[in-house]
Amino acid sequence: MNAARVAERSVAVRVPATSANLGPGFDTLGLALSIYDDLVVTSLAEPGLDIQAEGEGADEIPRDESNLLVRAMAYAFEAVDRPMPGLRLRARNTIPHGRGLGSSGAAVVAGILAVKGLLEGDVEIGPDTMLRLATELEGHPDNVAPALFGGLTIAWMDEAIPQHKKLLVHRGVSPVVFVPSFTMSTSVARSLQPLQVPREDAVFNLSRSALLIAALTQSPELLLAATEDKLHQNYRAQAMPETDRLVRALREQGFAAVVSGAGPSVLVLADGPGRRLEAAAVAEQVTDTPWEAHMLAVDVKGGTVKEHAGGST
Repeated sequence: MNAARVAERSVAVRVPATSANLGPGFDTLGLALSIYDDLVVTSLAEPGLDIQAEGEGADEIPRDESNLLVRAMAYAFEAVDRPMPGLRLRARNTIPHGRGLGSSGAAVVAGILAVKGLLEGDVEIGPDTMLRLATELEGHPDNVAPALFGGLTIAWMDEAIPQHKKLLVHRGVSPVVFVPSFTMSTSVARSLQPLQVPREDAVFNLSRSALLIAALTQSPELLLAATEDKLHQNYRAQAMPETDRLVRALREQGFAAVVSGAGPSVLVLADGPGRRLEAAAVAEQVTDTPWEAHMLAVDVKGGTVKEHAGGST
């Protein structure tokens, strides 16, 4: 593909929010959710960046090369040995930032998908390459895998190469996410965990992770037991007391509640749509922190990219 043709191309990208860990599946399990960031990227003949954003985090998003999405695009262009053209970016973000819903992973995935779209017909960037590039940028694959592929994903490293398996979630599973006004740093949350854990805790989580796959794909009635965790949530509770209080209150009422990713949002995997309203009623009563309830579906497509006519959302 010649430079002039690249310069004329415009693509539209959509990437879902994700919730990682899901309780016991630390750094392994992830779920794509029906909250989306939308992006239109147009390649330009002249070098430079033109970035406009609206929605979540719009005031804090850098408008230069330090922008995470731009860094992901630069990384992908370099990986396939193509120069990065000038770019016009128009972003409409609805994934909350710093709330444990995969906003940074979504930005990385959006950048890689944009490059895939812009280079279509010149370079083929396949699923394995996209997952590898996204993992190299994000650090681990548990958020980027569901953002790329949708559904429930199991992610693992095979000799430093990220792998994934996508599974379909039982139609009876009904997610609801409770999002607070405060944020949580992923790096701070991870720093609170010990480097070693008791053997019995490791065995406990192995059993619950295996059970969780069965609960999410076949037997939603097992979700409460399947989402028990002893590896990370208790250690992080000191930094998120309101989150911990809500998780405990919901679980005491029989809801499969977990910390979403690194927090502070709380994910409930309800075993039916009506149960989500009951969970929301609990959230209104148990803490002083206001929680915004998002009644969601499991996203089954993952990130998408397609040709776009024009350069605005």
